[in-house]
Amino acid sequence: MGENRELKSILATDCGSTTTKAILIEKQDGEYRLVVRGEAPTTVEAPFEDVTKGVLNAVMEVEELCGRKILDGEDIISPQNGQEGVDLYVSTSSAGGGLQMMVSGVVKAMTGESAERAALGAGSIVMDVLASNDGRLPHQKISRIRQLRPDMILLSGGVDGGTVSHVAELAEIINAAKPRPRFGKEYKLPVIYAGNNKAREAVRDTLEETTDLSMVENIRPVLELENLKPSRDKIHDLFMEHVMAQAPGYRKLMSWTDAPIMPTPGAVGYLIEMIAQKEDITAMGVDIGGATTDIFSVFQGVFNRTVSANLGMSYSICNVLAEATLSNILRWVPFGINEEDLTNRIANKMIRPTTIPQSLEDLKIEQAIAREALRLSFIQHKSFAVSLKGIQIERTISDAFEQVGTGGTLVDMMALDLLIGSGGVLSHAPRRNQAARMMIDAFLPEGITQLAVDSIFMMPQLGVLAKIQQDEIKKNAQEAALHVFDKDCLIRLGTCIAPVGKVKKRRPLLTATFTLNDGSLHEHQLMLGEMIRIEVPFEEVEAVLQPEKGIDVGAGSGERITAKIYGGAVGIVLDGRGRPLALPEDDSERMKMLKKWSAALEEYPE
Repeated sequence: MGENRELKSILATDCGSTTTKAILIEKQDGEYRLVVRGEAPTTVEAPFEDVTKGVLNAVMEVEELCGRKILDGEDIISPQNGQEGVDLYVSTSSAGGGLQMMVSGVVKAMTGESAERAALGAGSIVMDVLASNDGRLPHQKISRIRQLRPDMILLSGGVDGGTVSHVAELAEIINAAKPRPRFGKEYKLPVIYAGNNKAREAVRDTLEETTDLSMVENIRPVLELENLKPSRDKIHDLFMEHVMAQAPGYRKLMSWTDAPIMPTPGAVGYLIEMIAQKEDITAMGVDIGGATTDIFSVFQGVFNRTVSANLGMSYSICNVLAEATLSNILRWVPFGINEEDLTNRIANKMIRPTTIPQSLEDLKIEQAIAREALRLSFIQHKSFAVSLKGIQIERTISDAFEQVGTGGTLVDMMALDLLIGSGGVLSHAPRRNQAARMMIDAFLPEGITQLAVDSIFMMPQLGVLAKIQQDEIKKNAQEAALHVFDKDCLIRLGTCIAPVGKVKKRRPLLTATFTLNDGSLHEHQLMLGEMIRIEVPFEEVEAVLQPEKGIDVGAGSGERITAKIYGGAVGIVLDGRGRPLALPEDDSERMKMLKKWSAALEEYPE
């Protein structure tokens, strides 16, 4: 295995909760490109109960499409030999419900929240946060742990050298609950301790016998600092050793791959973090799946990820209805429909998760639901991506217990440079214009924001590829991930320009002048409540934006901006609907507005 082994071909799979996707990447004329993609239903549940069946089915489709032999029975031929086999095989997975954790910290708004951020960053779903001050009695906490059956527990609390008693108490509660893991009757539940270093001995004495205990550095060594990486990495390792190994067929899958299997969201997050760093931009990505919606952001150089575990488009679609309420979904539907009919259509999708909309009406309803799932997930993300709480305030421990969250959200839509959408409903929307409009409606970007979607949903596979650590292939694997991300994965939709501020009705918000590559000039006046689309391919455009008094597009109220922006598959979208967006109360007026915006963006051409 010499230095920098060449990779001529790479096979990567992602086992999702509904679908298993496989992609084949090859080096062509000195750069890596996507060749084909195959997919098959995931096979974690009965009758198969073996995740590798779905993987083989997806890979067989790849074989058929590219006309080359990759499989020898159930083995992946590797390394590539002539026109057969591949040099590298990697995989991600969120099948089997992903990684489910409980976290605990002494003060809910401080270490409890740091622990939650560490767990979410590692790709897990946080089922509950236990804290000394969460208002529950010890026996309630114990029965909660028993009832939830998490895959693992992250125990944190206290700054290094601080009080030991509170952490020791949490360890006692976990011990008393005798927690059983979700999979596997034989093994002990993994518990990671990442708290006050002085309490290590007490925690070890309490939990060593009954759990599989690991110790890592404190996630909050001092109040002013979060140190999440050691716990994130540990969670990931334990996830692979324990949880994945218990899910049906995973051991076999792990024996096939050339690098550790990553949880799907961990891989997507890694890729977005890497892009933000490489291009020195503020970026946000969303992955809306069948069971969950994950949002990733990098603001002020800080990476955050949240999982909305009950907001998805198939398995969790009824939860979206419950959380968003019917009236909020209906406000995006541009035609009259009675509530019972809508509820039935939503229930059908839950019972048959792999179906896709059969009519234009069904599509519009599905896209209305997606807006709400995205909007609600984003609210959750904003409340979670905050600056550290409890900083620069001298306090006693009793103050800390009473402390209410003080950190403001890091999410600043005016500062956002790039918004990337992925997941079936966005990646596979029949027209890219629909994906752009769903993202604009749900996230309400402000100022100047570039929009993109993952063309066929392959960010997870590229994330796991970019994270490969083996020295002899690391450089080539990362290069392959970045080439394919740029050339085949990202579809640049264009730029959204959304002025913010108060203006009198019937007044323009903004005058925009665009100089295209061919030298042609386009001037537009954007009125309140209006959307305009200018068709421009993915090329650099010189934009001069002059907002009215009281209106801001990024340089301050009434301040003119000159910027280089980009067109794309949709072009440039001027959004004059204001922030926050208020839809008319009157039904016929609301439908009229929805149809007007739809027509402006040519979402559903006749």
